[in-house]
Amino acid sequence: MDKLENKLMPLASAVGKNKYLLTLRDSFAMIMPLLIIGSMFTLVANFPIPAWIAFLKATTIGDYTLSALIAIPASCTVSMMALFIAFNIGYNFAEHIGIKDRVSAGIVSLASWLILMPQFTEYTPDGSTEVYRVASLPLGWIGAKGVFIAIVVGFLSVKLFRLVIEKDWTIKMPEGVPPTVSRAFSALIPMAVTFGAIWLICVLFVLTPWDNAFAFVYSLLQAPLTSLGGTVWAQTIIYLFAHLLWFFGIHGTNITDSVYMPILTSLSAENQAALAAGLPLPNIINYQFETLFATFGGAGSTLSLLIAAVLACHSERIKELAKLSLGPCIFEINEPVIFGLPIVLNPIMFIPFLLVPTINILTTYGVMAAGIVPLCNGVMLPWTTPPIISGFLVSGWQGAVWQVILIAIGTLVYMPFIKTLDKQYLEEEASFSKGSDMDLDSIDLDSVAL
Repeated sequence: MDKLENKLMPLASAVGKNKYLLTLRDSFAMIMPLLIIGSMFTLVANFPIPAWIAFLKATTIGDYTLSALIAIPASCTVSMMALFIAFNIGYNFAEHIGIKDRVSAGIVSLASWLILMPQFTEYTPDGSTEVYRVASLPLGWIGAKGVFIAIVVGFLSVKLFRLVIEKDWTIKMPEGVPPTVSRAFSALIPMAVTFGAIWLICVLFVLTPWDNAFAFVYSLLQAPLTSLGGTVWAQTIIYLFAHLLWFFGIHGTNITDSVYMPILTSLSAENQAALAAGLPLPNIINYQFETLFATFGGAGSTLSLLIAAVLACHSERIKELAKLSLGPCIFEINEPVIFGLPIVLNPIMFIPFLLVPTINILTTYGVMAAGIVPLCNGVMLPWTTPPIISGFLVSGWQGAVWQVILIAIGTLVYMPFIKTLDKQYLEEEASFSKGSDMDLDSIDLDSVAL
């Protein structure tokens, strides 16, 4: 572990000085309170007790069920994270590239992202086959699916905004004008040029079969999944692909499940039918295999990461994040970890984030194929069911024990990487406690080898 940490420390140093990665880190850190609070409400609304979920759905207040009302805070926080990220990218990137008006940069980033977004939601009425386009901002793109485009557009639009400012294409107000008004007029022409350029990109996408940039990205990512089936290699490749998307801030499982979930669900149904008929279970790979044995605590099997953080980390940032995130993570809710640590675009965490789920899939397939652990019986459990309980319900006591073993293995894999990140954060905390400033603009992304 010490040798691995020593090799990782130069990478951690590069990450700690790179203006693009610093922007991402700060932008996701700013929304961490929203993610934690939203995750708590999600947990309450989906707590894995059938009687509790039935009670929430049966209890009404006015025209709404209690379940729908509890879901509102989560819908306004976690489900809209891309909206906040779109502003935060511009706001934080401005500091690193020398733009004094950070608020205007944030607005440029947010508005540019909205310009590229489709301005309609497709709707099919009950009993109809005709698809209608309703004028609205589609909530699906405002959530995790829109984060990647928000990052890219944020960097590009703010760079263009700065370029216009550097050319001095600005309106200068006379002395005596309030600073707020002066800044607004100074940003007018740079904003107009930036929005014009983004609008032209929007028009170009309208002329393509995808109609908009968001649909283009989604279609491009979804295409490789259509030919994969229900084998262990398909499961491994799809999970690697999903976690690669997560690393870039895209809700990877949302994309992969749209293609792969029907396959897994049908395989689970076959197992459930075989169980009811008293026949041997036919399928190792199925829905329960993916959701209950591939990862623990959400994408990347971050429950193991948090256990490693609790055992080995000393920086205040990681310790507090681990304390706040451990509860939701037990119930498979890990947005605070993904975007708060962050794992997104954090090269230090890239290897274990992909490696741990891969180990879980391949080893679980092996022990089930060998008959050491019974195959999943096809029982559909709530997605928030904690590990050990879920393993026992779908695969007996052997499944519960195997889940404990996998979590322990994942903890060991994550340990050197989280310790390396912890050392970086300790150095930053020590630096800021002494009042020293870090030089954030001296290193360009193109000059850093990651």
